[in-house]
Order: sequence, then C-alpha cells, then structure tokens
Amino acid sequence: MMHQFSFTLTPAICNPRARRAAIAGWLWLALASPLIGPQPVAAADDDNFGGVSGQILFDGDPPAREILVKSGDLKVKDPAICAAADLPGDDLIIDPATKGVANVFVYLPKAAAISPRLKASATKHVVFDQKGCRFVPHALFARTDQRVTVMSNDECQHNTHTLPKRGQPINFLLTGLNRDGIPVPNKLAEPTPFEVKCDIHPWMKAWWLILDHPYAAISDAAGKFSITDLPAGDYEFRVWHERAHDIHRALKVTVAAGKTTDLGAIKVPAAAFKN
Repeated sequence: MMHQFSFTLTPAICNPRARRAAIAGWLWLALASPLIGPQPVAAADDDNFGGVSGQILFDGDPPAREILVKSGDLKVKDPAICAAADLPGDDLIIDPATKGVANVFVYLPKAAAISPRLKASATKHVVFDQKGCRFVPHALFARTDQRVTVMSNDECQHNTHTLPKRGQPINFLLTGLNRDGIPVPNKLAEPTPFEVKCDIHPWMKAWWLILDHPYAAISDAAGKFSITDLPAGDYEFRVWHERAHDIHRALKVTVAAGKTTDLGAIKVPAAAFKN
C-alpha cells in the first residue's frame, strides 16, 4: 500500500532552491516508505503439506542374529576391544515382539518441491561414530548441505572407507578416542544407500544415503518410519534394505494436504532377505 503524506512549506524553505530540495526529500520518503521496516516472510502453509508413515514387517520366522565376533576371540584384530563381548551382525535386525525390520531406507529418489521449512538442514553435521568395533549408526541419512562427522569412541585405530556410486570415495585412518571427528562432505546425491566399511576390522559395515532433499526416513527398532512436510501430491517412494535391496522400487503413495497417509504394515517375505 502506498502511504499518503501531506506537507506545508514553512518560511524557512520558501527559497526556491531549498524548496526543491525539501520536495525531493519528501518524494523519496513517500516512495521508499513501503520498503522500510519489517517485510513479510513467506511461510509454509500447513494446509498444503502432509506426511506418510508405515511399518516394515518381516513376514516369516525371524532368524537369530549371526555372531560376527565371539567374546574372547584372540584371533581378531584388537581383541581387547573388539572381542570384549559377542558382536552380533547388524545387517538384519528384527524386533521379536512386532517383527519390525530396522534400518530400512524409505525415500524419494528426487523431490520436485521442498517445504520452505526444510529448504536447508537445521543441523549442518551428522555424527557417525565407532563403538565396540561397530559403526553407530548402522544406517545413516544425510543431505548434500550437511557433513558427516566421523568419530571414534574406541581406543584402537579404525579406518573409514566409503563406496559411493556418484560421489568421491574417501578412505582415512581414525586414531583411537578421536572425539573431534573428521568431517566428510557429500556434494552429490546418491541413487541408493552405499556401503561404508573398516578395512582393519572387516566385519564393520554401515550404509549411508545422501540426498539433496529432506524426504527420507530410516525404520526404527520396531520397523516404523515417518516422513513429514511433503507437498500434497502423488509420489513413488523407494524402499531399500541392505539384504533385500529394493523392497519396493516405486511404492506409490498419495499425500493429502494436512494429513498423514498411514501405509500400515508393509510385509516383506523372509526370502527377500536371504543373501
């Protein structure tokens, strides 16, 4: 809205030159006034966004987790740390109560639009730790505007070796008890999660997913996942696990404005998880 101003020439500015200068100043103020002061900031309208949730379930009798390193095994590297207790595999973790499958990636391969609230990541680094000769977390999601900070809580030396399809692979040594961490930038989005390993302790493996948008989730211990702030519309989600790979390559979902679409139980046959 254009502001209206009125003014009266006082005797002090009846001189023609002074009058012209005063009028110019008033005109500048009149034209600039709409730009002065706080300006409105575009905000996300909650009515235009929704979410999706669900639960990944193992359809069959859950197998026992394989023990990768047995307690007291002196043949492994750094047994005082790595063989302090039985070390179970993380490649297939099933909740015995619900049969939920942990560490399943659910994500959009590409996002045409992003909620204004999520244009940039709220945190600029994601922690990737090493504890008891295991990577923590086993499954990690980060965006291209974030760095993965690799740390170690173990007294022994580890190395972190990434195997992305598009990005630059890295391979570096990490000294024991390094709590400062080494930042790893990931500038390119990846089509699928990629393997991260420790060559010193070959059972140590993890998976990273790098995307240039926020629409991804990793199933929790009960197999549950949730993705929020999606623009309303039709989508095809990829559902991926390290043992089964593509559980769904294009899971069709309609996200309604102001609502969360609950997909319920997504049952995956036991045979899909066989190596």
